[in-house]
Amino acid sequence: MTRDEADSPDAAVAALLQRLVPVIHAARTNAQSLDRAGHFPTDDLAALRQAGVLRAVLPALLGGFGIGTDPEQAPATASLLRLIGSGSIALGRIFEAHLNAIRLVMQCGNAEQRRAVATDVRDGHLHALWVTDASIGLRYRKTVDCMEGEIIELDGEKLPCSAAGHATRAIVTATDPNGDVRLLRLRLGNGEVVSPLASGLQGVRSSITGGVDFTGTRQLAGSVIGSPGDYLREPDFSAGAWRTCAVTVGALAALVESVRAELIARNRADHPQQSERLGRMFIHVQTASLWLRHVAPIAENPEQDSAYAIATVNLARIAIEAACLDSLQLVQRSLGMSAFLQTNPVERMMRDLGTYLRQPAPDEALCEASGYFVTNPLR
Repeated sequence: MTRDEADSPDAAVAALLQRLVPVIHAARTNAQSLDRAGHFPTDDLAALRQAGVLRAVLPALLGGFGIGTDPEQAPATASLLRLIGSGSIALGRIFEAHLNAIRLVMQCGNAEQRRAVATDVRDGHLHALWVTDASIGLRYRKTVDCMEGEIIELDGEKLPCSAAGHATRAIVTATDPNGDVRLLRLRLGNGEVVSPLASGLQGVRSSITGGVDFTGTRQLAGSVIGSPGDYLREPDFSAGAWRTCAVTVGALAALVESVRAELIARNRADHPQQSERLGRMFIHVQTASLWLRHVAPIAENPEQDSAYAIATVNLARIAIEAACLDSLQLVQRSLGMSAFLQTNPVERMMRDLGTYLRQPAPDEALCEASGYFVTNPLR
């Protein structure tokens, strides 16, 4: 961060977003070949790192811009996630997890842990967030090693895990001997075994989602973060879904732009039926964008009523999902068989978006939001 950037956080974020434009253009170009080969976006991630994006999530006092960790940076967080999502949902998924992992340490960790994670981020480490257990869930116990002192021993597996085999740090949930679920910050490359999914994902393939078995590995006792139940603490657990929405909105906008460009190239954009479909897609992009702009400051405001924030995020989540699902159908009707050709980037973009939309419990989220606003007026 330069002196001028430090004196003007808004200017610094604006400069960061500007630096990212060619990076995201390259990521959009690379996404096609990475998907077909099932390769991790190593070069794109390196470009994000070089541009300062991984470090930008740190609070200003620790050398970042507060993207995702400072409530006042909610609009900037939305803009950054949307921009990355417009280039590659897989890259957006990887970065959003990194942001979320750092956010958890900043919220739940002690001063020493916050400093340690900041040092790792400044050194370029990518953090993953793995919270879903395989059939044998992740467990840990504390013990004492005659050479290392107090340590924790791990047993069990996390599945699914994005950036498996590529992230160098991970925030995970694990059960302690008392049955309490705790957060751990783990150094990776420490003997854990990475394996691919038994059946690969249809979309978001280059995020490299697999299983990670930690059985028999050890970490320092200081890896345990915060208190039992911190990961599920509200409103952040539910309201944090808005950040996934931001990546989704970027991907939707990019998809619709690709359809518009193809129809123009085919001299079909001014056909009445095509114009009608494009018009509906433009409405969906704008609707999703307006929901994102509305919900970001509500979700990030620590003074906001928790129930209201969660309900509003849930409405936004379902509204954006509906905009995407209707747009996917319109894309297919607009382009016909072309939308299903593997050589057409639109085919991959549809698969990626359709896969990424499958976030947990959408019906439950909508019912909970409806229940809140039945007895509380819309604002």
